[in-house]
Amino acid sequence: MRFSVVEMGYDRRQVDSCLDEMGIRLARLAARAESAVGTGREWDEVRGEALALSGLLDRLDLGDAAVARRHADAVDREAADLLAQARFELDAAREEARQLRERVYAEAVQARREFEEALQARRRRESRVDEILSGVSVEPVPADTPTAAAAVPPSGVPATRAAGTATEPPGGRGDA
Repeated sequence: MRFSVVEMGYDRRQVDSCLDEMGIRLARLAARAESAVGTGREWDEVRGEALALSGLLDRLDLGDAAVARRHADAVDREAADLLAQARFELDAAREEARQLRERVYAEAVQARREFEEALQARRRRESRVDEILSGVSVEPVPADTPTAAAAVPPSGVPATRAAGTATEPPGGRGDA
């Protein structure tokens, strides 16, 4: 007998059927052995049946072992292939991560240099403005000093503008 190889071992129904058949045959043998204690002919039949069952088990072991070995070898090869592929992908991912770390680090260093240069330039400009402003003298302006804002009448229109619009006709000069 041979069993079909399934994903995890052998087909359970086939194995159970074989074991049931062997159990029945062994029960028959035991019954014959008890009744054939004194007779030679039945004893030979029991011995022949036992040898046949033994041969059946030997054939099953040989066939099953070969199939199981082939199956195990195929599983081992597949596992080795998967492991090799996983190692290759892991190495590639590590290399990619290393390159990414190096690039990000270089960009961070460059950004820091640029920031420090900009900060230094700002400090130089600040120092220069302080130098320029330290040379300028500022005199306080008295509070009663007239300004341009003081010349605006309460109507909100400057006096010069109000006077200019009253003397000129709307159509322009000399239009009549």
